[in-house]
Amino acid sequence: MDWVERTAQLRQWTRSGVRAPHKPLLFLYALSRFQQDADGELRYSAVEQDLRRLLAEYGPGNRTTPAYPFHHLVSDGVWEVRTARGTGSPGTGVRELRATGAAGRLTPQLRAALRREPSLLGRMTRVLLDLNFPPSLHGELCEAVGLEPEEAETGRLSAARRQRDRRMRELVLTAYEYQCAFCGYDGRIGAVPVGLEAAHVRWWAFDGPDDIDNGLCLCSLHHKLFDKGVLGIGWGSPRSSEAESGGGHRILVSQSFVGRSAAAREHVITLAGRPVIGPQPGVRPIAVAHRSWHTSQVFHGSPRPAAVTV
Repeated sequence: MDWVERTAQLRQWTRSGVRAPHKPLLFLYALSRFQQDADGELRYSAVEQDLRRLLAEYGPGNRTTPAYPFHHLVSDGVWEVRTARGTGSPGTGVRELRATGAAGRLTPQLRAALRREPSLLGRMTRVLLDLNFPPSLHGELCEAVGLEPEEAETGRLSAARRQRDRRMRELVLTAYEYQCAFCGYDGRIGAVPVGLEAAHVRWWAFDGPDDIDNGLCLCSLHHKLFDKGVLGIGWGSPRSSEAESGGGHRILVSQSFVGRSAAAREHVITLAGRPVIGPQPGVRPIAVAHRSWHTSQVFHGSPRPAAVTV
């Protein structure tokens, strides 16, 4: 059986270009959970909120209950649902799924195929992402569902591998009150933040933990520039009140960065020396060790002098 082809042919409701990514989102979530626990089940009542958040952030504007893909993905031959009564979904009713203890997981045939050929998970993930979402969201989506892209692509699964904390993004965004720590951007669509990301100060690939004191809430632009070494974090001479809130951190802008446009000056160059916004009182600020790692291993060259405000 060609599981990649079956993944590409998920039956989705379509009409006049309307998006229906409900099944792909559940499938990505299920592949992630398989990667973490190949024998585990996803009880609907336990994962309902996770699925609801994914649909709200990456689905279309019209609201759809996560019960819909939980039930209907069964028809594609990659997913099964069981209740206390045995195999079979009780339907798309949220109450029925909760009351019957409905739990889903990948079918036995697919789980066996993924065990035989671990790199299959990466190929299926790539198809789901390519056919349903723009490239700009691929990395963010993998983080949101908890997939390890490198392991998924290569199939190299280590028994001692670290587990990513899927709560990292929400914890960091909450700690920084849903605004970019560099520019203050706080855009939303309805109640869903848009263009805000949880950045690791010390990268995960280099032993950076999924801890709040290794995280920053950044807008998409400043996250990219932070990871490219254009921006960094230094320590100023804060007033005592700033020190208590972590406000002693200052934004570094690399002297290597060149931007002549008004946009480059406004969004990058004028950040030099500004205080980092947040985190909120009571939350641990960025740890010195993580900040030092980023400065020595990522930040390019020397920082610009603080921008002069007029």
